[in-house]
Amino acid sequence: MARRHRIAPGGFVYHVMNRAAGRLVLFEPSSDYTAFERLMSRAQRRIDMRILAYCLMPNHWHLLLWPERDRALSRFMHWLETIHTSHWKLERERTGRGAVYQSRFKSIPVQTDDHLLTVWRYVERNPLRANLVASADLWRWSSLAKNRDPYGPTLAISPFALPPDWRAYVNRPQTDAELEAVRSAIRTGEPFGDVDWRATTRATIGWRRRGRPKKGVRPLFPDEKGVRPLFQT
Repeated sequence: MARRHRIAPGGFVYHVMNRAAGRLVLFEPSSDYTAFERLMSRAQRRIDMRILAYCLMPNHWHLLLWPERDRALSRFMHWLETIHTSHWKLERERTGRGAVYQSRFKSIPVQTDDHLLTVWRYVERNPLRANLVASADLWRWSSLAKNRDPYGPTLAISPFALPPDWRAYVNRPQTDAELEAVRSAIRTGEPFGDVDWRATTRATIGWRRRGRPKKGVRPLFPDEKGVRPLFQT
């Protein structure tokens, strides 16, 4: 496994994700999803953050963030998760009772070329891959949704032109190789890009491998074999 890097320089696009502790459900009624989207918008007003894409799932979420400044990512995520945790516990009258999130959020730098397209599709295809909808754009709580909450986060312009008919492109299945490449980066935390870019980025952010995780600690996003659709990524 990889040591989570604490350096988050501005200028990189990051695939950011986290999941609920144990078998908690983060978002149950639709109002939970809407509240989180609006918290993202509030976080944007506090800490300038470009959001390229996102998808909220019942027990986890994925964001594609593009901070301009160093440390903005950590500040943005700290505020978002702290306030969301407080709201989640307050709504369920569980103040002070255990963790809501399994661990600190995970952030993976992504090269802004075809690698970003691969991750972007992966993020927005989540509900389709989990068989929650027949078409990814029918999931209301993602950047791909046809009818997003007008009070949700402001989406930034992509650093390059997306393929034409993006919704149809997202709805097409990804190859096994694409899925494994993204999941490998999620498991290890290693920057996602070509060989040369990964080497340069590892040095920039101070990323390095470490030994096996402690016994009894679940991986942030386990392999999907044998896992119910609710827990797919």
